[in-house]
Amino acid sequence: MSGRPWLLLRKDLGGHVEATPVPPGYRIRTFEAGDAQAIHALLSRSYADGGDALPPFALWWAKLSGDEEFDPALCFVAVDAKEKIAGVAQCWSGSFLKDLAVRADARRLGLGAALLTHCFAVFRQRGTGHLDLKVEIDNPTGALRLYERWGMKAVP
Repeated sequence: MSGRPWLLLRKDLGGHVEATPVPPGYRIRTFEAGDAQAIHALLSRSYADGGDALPPFALWWAKLSGDEEFDPALCFVAVDAKEKIAGVAQCWSGSFLKDLAVRADARRLGLGAALLTHCFAVFRQRGTGHLDLKVEIDNPTGALRLYERWGMKAVP
């Protein structure tokens, strides 16, 4: 995350967690062997859209996969009908959504909302009381609006 102002947002998972359907032609699955480079490419484009950058693949993957909170079962991948990665929601085991990104040509279809609410449902099933994330206040993708629309609130 760049040096720009950001908010810590939280979704309370104790009540009803409303899910949004996955758009037609897409499905959500967990991380599979061979996904890492495509996820890195998607996240790199997403970070660049926000004026930030990811480290090169080898450094990024070593840091991510070596982190004690990384669990491939908590990395949710949206794929299109051709199995091409269209979005990703990568969560840490400690109830934190690290990254959520949707490919530019797949935006505004509801895929971001489907990934986000999928994360809510998974962590609720795990017995977690909340899910947190950080978002830059001026994120140009509309991420802050998405998170607020799905009931995430700023943590003081």
